[in-house]
Amino acid sequence: MIALGCDHGGFELKQEIMHFLEEKKIAYRDCGTYTKDSCDYPEYAKKVAGQVLSGECEKGILICGTGIGISIAANKVKGIRAALCHDCFSAEATRLHNDANILCMGGRVIGPGLAAKIVEVFLNTPFSNDERHIRRIGMLEEE
Repeated sequence: MIALGCDHGGFELKQEIMHFLEEKKIAYRDCGTYTKDSCDYPEYAKKVAGQVLSGECEKGILICGTGIGISIAANKVKGIRAALCHDCFSAEATRLHNDANILCMGGRVIGPGLAAKIVEVFLNTPFSNDERHIRRIGMLEEE
């Protein structure tokens, strides 16, 4: 199951991503927002992060206008490794090297076709399990 969340700036792209996931028969949980009304992105970042950390959802996808604010908010949650990706190479690399558990995108930055490809790469790329990457991720978790 994939947790989805967005603010008003990412609402339209989230609708496209939901359609893509439905076509691919990938289960998802929509954590909001549910309208284009102005709202606060940290609320939705925390909801999706909670779903991922609890294990209820394997990964998350967050969208705001640029993807920047919502990725910053998600990365404030211990255990979350949210990556802002606007190309397939970055989506693949962050899964392979960082074991990113949340993909962030900007609804005002990329279109639905590219976003769907990025989502597909992110969801289908496994973590490499290389010792150097495991060590580096461990360093991120240190307080």
